[in-house]
Parts: sequence; C-alpha cells; structure tokens
Amino acid sequence: MKHLITLCVLTVLTVSCQSKKKTAPLEEEPVKTVNYLEESEADFNKRMTWWRDARYGMFIHWGVYAVPAGEYQGKPVKGIGEWIMQRGQIPVKDYEAFAKAFNPVKFDADAWVKLIRDAGMKYLVITSKHHDGFALWDSKVSDYDMVDFAPYGKDVLKALSEACKKYGIKFGLYHSIMDWHHKDAQVYSYLKDDPNKREDNSAHFANYLEHYMKPQLKELIENYDPAILWFDGEWVNEFKHEQGQALYQYVRSLKPDILVNNRVDKGRQGMQGMNKEDADYAGDFGTPEQEILETKATVDWESCMTMNDTWGFKKDDHNWKSAETLIHNLIDVVAKGGNYLLNVGPTAEGLIPEPSVERLQETGNWLKVNGEAVYETESFENHYKQGEAIRFIKKKGSNDLYVAVLKKPEANLTLNHVKPETDSSINILGNETVLEWTFDNQKGLTISIPETVLNRWNDKTYAWVFHIKGEEK
Repeated sequence: MKHLITLCVLTVLTVSCQSKKKTAPLEEEPVKTVNYLEESEADFNKRMTWWRDARYGMFIHWGVYAVPAGEYQGKPVKGIGEWIMQRGQIPVKDYEAFAKAFNPVKFDADAWVKLIRDAGMKYLVITSKHHDGFALWDSKVSDYDMVDFAPYGKDVLKALSEACKKYGIKFGLYHSIMDWHHKDAQVYSYLKDDPNKREDNSAHFANYLEHYMKPQLKELIENYDPAILWFDGEWVNEFKHEQGQALYQYVRSLKPDILVNNRVDKGRQGMQGMNKEDADYAGDFGTPEQEILETKATVDWESCMTMNDTWGFKKDDHNWKSAETLIHNLIDVVAKGGNYLLNVGPTAEGLIPEPSVERLQETGNWLKVNGEAVYETESFENHYKQGEAIRFIKKKGSNDLYVAVLKKPEANLTLNHVKPETDSSINILGNETVLEWTFDNQKGLTISIPETVLNRWNDKTYAWVFHIKGEEK
C-alpha cells in the first residue's frame, strides 16, 4: 500500500510539472550575430595594443620544402625554397615522397622559442600550412600532416605553442589560402599544360574553402589559441572578395580578439602590401613583403623580410644580410610606426641555420641596451627622420624621445626636430655619461659628444640611441 501511495504522489507531481512547462514555456534568447567588419575604433585599438607595442617578431617558414632544400632530381631549382613544388613542376606523388622523408629529429621547440625571446622578439608566426598543403599539426580533417603522414609523428605546433606560453611569446600562425595538394583548391593549376586542368575552378574552390580550409582553421584556433592568423595565397582567381570578408568574419567569430592580416581578403597591392582604396577590405594590418614603406602610414602595417633571399630553407642560399642591416631595418620600421617580422627557414632536421642564429643573437644584444626605444613606441607626428642616418622615435604617452643614429656621429650632433626640456639631461642608452647640449629655435639642438664617448663606437655598435626628455619641434 505504501508503494502504491508513493507511486500515485510521484505521478501527480510529474503531471503537475509537465503541465507547468506547457503553460509557462521558457523563452530562448535570440542568438546575437556580431559584424566584426564594423568594429568600433575603440575596440579595434584595444585589440591591436599588444601587437603595436611588440614591434618585433619572428616569421618561420618550415615544411616539406626543407627536405629537397632547393633541388629536384639532382638539379637546383630556381626561386625561393618554399615554392619548389611549383617552380620545379613536381607532381603530387613525387612531392609526397619528400613529405614521407620529413623527419626533424633535432627539432627543439624550447630552444627555438628561447632564441626568439633572447633575440628581443615578442611574437612568432609559423607556417601551419604553406601552399604545398602539408599541415604541421595533427589535423583531423586530413591525414596529410606531420603526425599521420610524415615519419616524425609529433605535433610541432603544440610544442611551439606551449613553449611560447613558457617564455611569454605571443603565438601566431601563417595559413595559405592556396593549396597545391587538395583536389578542389587549384591543384592542377601549378603544373604547366596539365590535361586535367579546369578552366573554371570556382565551385570546387568554394567546396574546399567551406569543407576543408575552414574546418582546419577551426582546429587551429580551438586547439592552439593563436594570437594572430597570417593568411597568404589570396591572389588565386577562385578566391573572391566576398569570400575574404566572410573568412575574416568566420575567424573572428571563433576568437574575437585574434588579429588577422590583410591577406585574408583581396585588397593587397602586390609586394607593397598595403590595401587599395576601391573597396572595404577585411584585415587588421598591411603586409609589405621584402620592403619597408617609404614613409609613415595612417594604418597599421608589418614589414616581413628574409635574412637571405628565401623564406623556406634552401641549402645554396648564402646571401645573408648583416646584423647591422637587420638592426637598421628594425629602427627604420619602428620610426615609421610599423612592425618588423624577420624570417628564419629551419632545415629538414629541425635546426635554425647558424647564420640566422648569429644575427638573432646580435639583434638581441643590441635590444638589451636599446629596447626601450623600440617597444611601446610610436612615430613622431611630423618627422620620422633627418637625412639618411637619423631616425626619431617617441615613447607612447610620455615625453621620452629617442634619436637613433645609424652611423658614428661627429663630435657635435645637430638635430632639427627635437626640443629638450629646460635643464634636462641627455645621454646615449647604455652609457651613463651626461652630454652637454645647447638649443636654439633656429639652429636646433646641438649635442656635444666627448672623444672618450666617441671612441666607444665599434663594429658591434650598429646604432646609438640618444635619450631626450622633450617634445617634437
């Protein structure tokens, strides 16, 4: 009887609850769609703050192309190393053989990121997938990746992302829109006179974009939490402006605070890298390639450059830029309000070439002394240089001015665009000597440098930075 009474009570309660649900249904809140293409200026500036303050980062081009290292069938292939599949007209199956041999047993993510930190860089951008279609992570969308296809069998992006967290480096990913390996992504167009080449690949490309590329991007964002997505390969005819805008919207919907370069869309004007003005193109910053803007710009930009002539490793490329050139490039970029993304191309074994290591160590040594003139800085409002050997830089939100001199100055250095505070001190960073100076509204600022200080300039100096409290004149 007790059991029967209990059963009746439960039945009444259940019916009562169900009845309440029917009479008072819960209203679901409508899903809010954010249009990231209409972001406010305040929100944009907040999202870009860390990147603008960083100023200096490392680009890493690494993939299957490091295995042939510039040679195919025993012959050197002209052009940059990471384009060897196209430049060498290598069929997919032959190129896959290189992927089967990609076994970087000397790769050490911790050593790489420690080198980046010690070089004075604040972020890195590595090729998650270049034009050859090979993925450096454990993709569930495809088996053509480092874990499933190559003998190495380890996820290098996971190792690098964890090392970046350890050393306080922002982690970014390059990703190619173009793909020579995927059957729907213009795979035939890189081979000349291929009988299977399609005249119009737009429908196939759209399928690749929606069902292959976007799912891989979702993996990258959700599993590796990149601070930057750096797109490339947007110039292919099948990729449309509207698809670029939609791709930007998609990426930001997955991680609203991520930064995305302008190659996510079709606006870039060639290697100069800045957007055309004939449409509203998506992207957060311009991407000059192998060059530095001639002057300041009104928008954010980042100059990406190699240390030699190629991005991916090519064993016969020994045309290395000097440490002095790299440091002068950094100063020039920062004085013009940009970022400097300097590239390394590791070997198939997983080593960063020694000439690159040496130059990175030199930039790091220079920045240990002069970094305050690089990080968290901005351009002068009206002037970024005086002649060819002087650059002007300002600390954000302060009256700290920095004058970088790219060659050994004379005993009396005259500056036209700086007015020091009355009774303030001027010194060279890394040197405690207080320098005498005079200022005249007509003649400008003249700094006297004693012989004992001038004698400290040597072949490892590269540039002096004068610290001045004052204002732009």
